[in-house]
Amino acid sequence: MNTQIKIAVLDMYNGEPNQGMRCIIDIINRFNQMVSFQIFDIRTKNEIPDVHKFDIYISTGGPGNPLEGDGKWDVNYYNLIDSIWNWNQENEMKKHVLFICHSFQMACKHFGLAEINKRKDTSFGVMTTHKVNDGLIDPLFEGLNNPFYSIDSRDYQVVQPHVKRFKKLGAEIIALEKIRDHVQYERAIMGIRFSNEIVGLQFHPEADPISFLAHMRNRAFREKIIAMKGRVKFLKMLEYLVEEDKIYLTNETIIPNFLRIAINDLLKHKKILSN
Repeated sequence: MNTQIKIAVLDMYNGEPNQGMRCIIDIINRFNQMVSFQIFDIRTKNEIPDVHKFDIYISTGGPGNPLEGDGKWDVNYYNLIDSIWNWNQENEMKKHVLFICHSFQMACKHFGLAEINKRKDTSFGVMTTHKVNDGLIDPLFEGLNNPFYSIDSRDYQVVQPHVKRFKKLGAEIIALEKIRDHVQYERAIMGIRFSNEIVGLQFHPEADPISFLAHMRNRAFREKIIAMKGRVKFLKMLEYLVEEDKIYLTNETIIPNFLRIAINDLLKHKKILSN
């Protein structure tokens, strides 16, 4: 029996330098005795994995407007999502998918679950994220407090859920943006369980303190964040980076939980099929 689990990492960074890919690969390598992985450059090279050959898909964050594509890579990407969804409707051994930030926004657009619009200003830094509904017991978040801390980096947001579409798809909102009593803006949707095997998050669960500090080396960027947040909040964010129950915990919990759940499910079905 071939028990090797194959992961497709869907690179949505459009060729731009990033810390996300390093973080994702670091987490996958914690499972290197059970899995292998291959990276597909979706936007720059229009590389699309064969749905028959991979068991787990991690689709990254990325820059730009999630509502736009070039009519080629985005169409192929949406076709891949449909192929995975259809596979899971027709087969006992399911494909598992994690959408991150930009990919999550694109998936929400594709499934028609909510509105996607540009934020009044960029959301960047260490934020609190709240578990809601079935998210309170979702195994993806097992081991995290409520709220928990995450790295946010986005110019766009998923808001105004289409309730009828959620019910038809069987999807559930599992996380919301931090509570902001001082403003009247709607809280963005930060996590959706699309199905038992497919989940998406609008923050960056892969982020570690190193990835955040890499941004801070850029003086202009650092000054921009201070101007946006104020020096007190900026210094507080830096404190959160070294506290074990904040970003460290989220990095060590969410994607590892996702991979453990997926691997256990796949190995169970591989064993059944081999008997």
